[in-house]
Amino acid sequence: MRIAMLAPIAWRTPPRHYGPWELVTSLLTEALVARGIDVTLFATLDSITSATLAGVVPAPYSEDPAIDAKVWEFRHLAHVFERAGEFDLIHNQADFPAHAFSGLVSTPMVTTIHGFSSDRILPMYAPYQHRVQYVAISDADRHPALRYAATIHHGIPIDDFPFDAAGSEDLLFFGRMHSDKGPREAIDVARTTGRRLHMAGIVQDERYWREEVEPGVDGVRILHHGAVGGAKRTAMLGQARALLHLIGFDEPFGLSVVEAMACGTPVIAYRRGSMPELIEDGVTGFLVDDLDGAIDAVARVDEIDRAACRARVAAHFSVERMAERYEALYRRILG
Repeated sequence: MRIAMLAPIAWRTPPRHYGPWELVTSLLTEALVARGIDVTLFATLDSITSATLAGVVPAPYSEDPAIDAKVWEFRHLAHVFERAGEFDLIHNQADFPAHAFSGLVSTPMVTTIHGFSSDRILPMYAPYQHRVQYVAISDADRHPALRYAATIHHGIPIDDFPFDAAGSEDLLFFGRMHSDKGPREAIDVARTTGRRLHMAGIVQDERYWREEVEPGVDGVRILHHGAVGGAKRTAMLGQARALLHLIGFDEPFGLSVVEAMACGTPVIAYRRGSMPELIEDGVTGFLVDDLDGAIDAVARVDEIDRAACRARVAAHFSVERMAERYEALYRRILG
């Protein structure tokens, strides 16, 4: 079985820091290769993989201002589809632009929808569903107008996330500095409960950061560490009393949620989007409906067995489970 894995080009695959779509693409690619599948990864030329790397884009457009996103995205897609006949299946991780090429080749195609952002993108999904097999990353993110081949949750390499049985007294926020992710709400919870809050993530919305978040960052009780990766990332995820995930939208998944739980850290999240699929209320964290509920949950965190958090991730959100389910889907499509 020969698979062409189409990665986005906003960031390197895997990303150096931020880049959730590229991260999942990398994790799946490496797991499929480990299962003996012949995978060619179409990604930026600085990408790192054990698969065969194929690329024409010199660098990620989010890191190199010389890379025009629109120009190089189409060059990237052209490269993949010009070689479509070499593969049994194309797995698209790069959103809807690839659908425009799907009818020009006979190679079957799978698209993982990394979040159905709005009905405005439906014209690039609905007309192609007879040709492209769609995968949702959570049941909550399925759009009623589309047919889906499967729901496959993201998986992570459990061994890369050391278990911390003790944690600390500090709270943690991990995500983009954007109203969607709820950093201001995390600050409010930390202040009300009198706990230190560590925040990690890129500043995506400068105005929101400047007006709503930065004034609360004092460097003593509320600390912002910027984009964090590697060993520092996993240490922060494990060394926390709880992860605050007070999202302002129906999030289709939440990698930081399962990563924190893998380290043993319970998660306090708003009960919306995919959160009820990821968090077992009262067992691996708490699902709450408002800020007061989040504040109350902080006091109840000691009720959570940190080992149970890791066990749930091992059972449901491992990279091996994700790869196994995708391989089964490929084989079903190919007959």
